[in-house]
Amino acid sequence: MVNVFYHKFSTNILSMTTTNFHNTFEVPTDLADKRLDQALSVLIPNYSRTLLQHWIKNGYVKIDNKTVTQQRIKLITQQIIIIDAPIEIQETAQPQEINLNVIYSDKDIIIIDKPAGLVVHPGAGCKDGTLLNALLYHFPKLANLPRAGIIHRLDKDTSGILVIAHNLVAHKKLVDDLQQRTIKREYEAVVCGKLISGGVIDAAIGRHKTQRTHMAVIESGRSAVTHYRIIERFANHTHINVTLETGRTHQIRVHMDHINHPIVGDQVYGHGRSLHLPPKASDELRQFLANFKRQALHAIRLTLNHPRTNEQMQFTSPLAQDMQELLRLLAS
Repeated sequence: MVNVFYHKFSTNILSMTTTNFHNTFEVPTDLADKRLDQALSVLIPNYSRTLLQHWIKNGYVKIDNKTVTQQRIKLITQQIIIIDAPIEIQETAQPQEINLNVIYSDKDIIIIDKPAGLVVHPGAGCKDGTLLNALLYHFPKLANLPRAGIIHRLDKDTSGILVIAHNLVAHKKLVDDLQQRTIKREYEAVVCGKLISGGVIDAAIGRHKTQRTHMAVIESGRSAVTHYRIIERFANHTHINVTLETGRTHQIRVHMDHINHPIVGDQVYGHGRSLHLPPKASDELRQFLANFKRQALHAIRLTLNHPRTNEQMQFTSPLAQDMQELLRLLAS
């Protein structure tokens, strides 16, 4: 087998830059008749199937000097696979002493209870003060992992539970599990209006046609499925439990707005609509709703298989204090 490999990671994280990943393989007998993406998962075990499929789809993989873009193509013994792909590396993000609520940690995973208002990952207009900066301070070795081990995100103003990979092997396993939907995420939300019953929202989500920082339900979007059930009804609001089959950007917020029950406090989706005050709302409730400036959405439960032992583990996060107060006022 020919196996030439090079690339480098920065030892600091975060502005995004690109370097090259280059590999050449001769297909061994035991991988003949395997799909291309399956074979690459064996040949390059430290990278997720999702990333490998992305490389194939975008023309970064050749077989016998011919570019292939179909991941399901079957391989033949002694074919030569060449990969020449750009790979994002991250640099210059600095460790920052930011308090974190770590509810569980071992040598493979870290479970964080994120408060509302904390950005998960640096980006345009927010270069520091993020969860990533905090992770680099509390767990310095995460500088060697893509995005400091962060495998999924919560919006800045969504509170609740997140899992972080503690090493590259765990990172690959968790990313694959997320792709295969074996990691289960459960949320609670307070929405405007009185829902009659629970249900399923099956509506594709994509980038908004005119507001490019927003997402929307559009026919050409990616499949998105949200399940919700009622926990408690109030006069003009509903407390719901939400589970996701898919993980699209802003999925719960977009879907609830799509069915005309936007999440209380959402400043993007449903913004500007009535507060749905009940007829006899107290002054305290009126004031509280007027000042509730973040979406009433909390990631309350996460279920996963441990990347090393495969033991099923479940973690919960108590409902954020501001949402507890909102529910108290709605019930009074």
